[in-house]
Amino acid sequence: MSDLNIVCLDLEGVLVPEIWIAFSEASGIPELKRTTRDEPDYDKLMKWRIGILKEHGLGLKEIQDTIAKIDPIPGAKEFLDSLREMTQVIIISDTFTQFAAPLMKKLGWPTIFCNTLEVADSGEITGFRMRCEQSKLSTVKALQSVGFETIASGDSYNDLGMIKASKAGFLFKSTDKIKADNPDLPAFDTYDELLAAIKTVL
Repeated sequence: MSDLNIVCLDLEGVLVPEIWIAFSEASGIPELKRTTRDEPDYDKLMKWRIGILKEHGLGLKEIQDTIAKIDPIPGAKEFLDSLREMTQVIIISDTFTQFAAPLMKKLGWPTIFCNTLEVADSGEITGFRMRCEQSKLSTVKALQSVGFETIASGDSYNDLGMIKASKAGFLFKSTDKIKADNPDLPAFDTYDELLAAIKTVL
């Protein structure tokens, strides 16, 4: 077992339910169900979401009220605890600090790298700032550049870069289309399976 391993996990769809789907259901706006599983271009997706929020007069507070009611996927915290006993773990997400904090508390405060929203005094979400381009892939490459060996797992299009660039990568709770398009990537649907697969490459 190498001390230089670091596991990089996606957040939404892997450890917690999709925030935008939960908010779509809470707000009754079906268009907001669209996620990175459907739209590979994250910039385009977020601009579209911000436009819909503006149209409906909804802001950060309404989304945070929904997030407060979201619990991690059953078994996620236990999986994360077991994984963190074995190796270092970073959650790399395209979500935002303003969304993530309550969820990190419920997961036992793991390390997360994510982005930030631009919010007006009125609470309106006016824009967003990404940490860097292709944030998941860039982060994995940066970790590798300082001597870490990465193992990555996620469920969406925006996870494929970090999964494929890592010494081992796994799809988790992904869509049939993404699995079919990437037959070379092992795909799992339970935490026990994913934990066992990660153990074999540590």
